[in-house]
Order: sequence, then structure tokens, then C-alpha cells
Amino acid sequence: MTENELSNKIIGLAIEVHNALGPGLLESAYKECLFYNIKQAGLFVVKEKPMPLIFNEVKLDCGYRLDLLVENKLVIEIKSVEELNDIHLAQILTYLKLGDFRLGLLINFNVLRLKDGIRRVVNKL
Repeated sequence: MTENELSNKIIGLAIEVHNALGPGLLESAYKECLFYNIKQAGLFVVKEKPMPLIFNEVKLDCGYRLDLLVENKLVIEIKSVEELNDIHLAQILTYLKLGDFRLGLLINFNVLRLKDGIRRVVNKL
């Protein structure tokens, strides 16, 4: 499955979660529910995947963690905030670059319609 096909599938699963829970919950609740939905769909998903930083050829554990990594190629960063801003975009771009991934989804569940809270983010390798 390509990154684009995968992202379309994940967006559908995220919409299911949002329809069931609505806005207003903590990020952790949405993360757990989406993680469960992705696993139930038969996809390989890792939660809270450590993302080391390499500086001067030394691997440093700086506490970076991907919210979800699907099929070892799609990064999902989950938020529950009033609105997405540039720092959220910078965060997922950093994860894409550190992990050499091409595509990420930045999903803010704290919106009335989930389609208004989704941003596809592409790393131009």
C-alpha cells in the first residue's frame, strides 16, 4: 500500500473515532482509539515510537516520540488543540526528516468536523 493509499485509509479511521467521541477530549484518548482502529483494520502500527536525534554522528535520545507510525512509513501526529499552528507543523516536519519518512498526517481532533483538523504533510526528500 502506498503512503497516499495508507493516508486515505487512516483518515477514514480517524473520522470514525471523531464521529464516536466528538471534540473536547485529551489527545491521549484519541491516540488510543485511533491506534485500536488501525490495528483492527489489520495494519501494522507502533505507538509512541522513539525517534533519536543524530548529532555529530552520535545518536541522542532527546525524548522525541512519534504518536503513531503506520506500516513503517506514515507518521501520525495527534493533537487536541484550539487550532493547529506553525509549531505543530514544524514538529511533524522534524519527525519526517529525522526518520526519513515521506508523508505524515497532522490530525487535530478538537474540531467540529474532522476534515477541518487534518493536514497532510510531505517531506520533500
